[in-house]
Amino acid sequence: MSIPGHNGGPTMEPGGAWRRYAWKRARADLMPTLPLEVARRRVRRARELGIDYKSYAGIRAATGRDIVALIFSSNALRLLRETSEIDVVRSEKLRDIRDITSLAFVHPPFDPATVTKANPILTLAARAPGLAQTWGQTRARVLDLKGSIPADAVVVIGETALEREWCDAGRLAGFLSADRYFSASL
Repeated sequence: MSIPGHNGGPTMEPGGAWRRYAWKRARADLMPTLPLEVARRRVRRARELGIDYKSYAGIRAATGRDIVALIFSSNALRLLRETSEIDVVRSEKLRDIRDITSLAFVHPPFDPATVTKANPILTLAARAPGLAQTWGQTRARVLDLKGSIPADAVVVIGETALEREWCDAGRLAGFLSADRYFSASL
């Protein structure tokens, strides 16, 4: 008997252990077994992007596509004072990434042109969507910044819930916190 509003919960019928085993087995059989060279290539690609392998593999599995662009927020880059230069530790990390388009959304008072001029590691920067903007306006800014790059190949590196929303608004591949990205041990 089903009670309205009840989620059903686990069945109390005999055979629960067998059903759990069968479910785990079926799920494992669905997961592809990657050839060793493909796994090595993906580990190498994660290193080139500066992303820990677990995050890279999760994004890759969810989208079915490689990451080709990263959007950094000015908060993630620690552009918190009047200077428009990225600190030494983060700048070194960015210099080590390979085969990627590095974009940035900068919050006021920073000027996007000044930030890209001071940090040639960044391909392009734009004014970050703000709190006063609608979802549609935020989406338009995200799509404008990424240009012709496929949305499911772009990852946002940020620090706040507002920056996480850029990922949803633009239907991007994923979001990584700046702490996770910049402290990733590769």
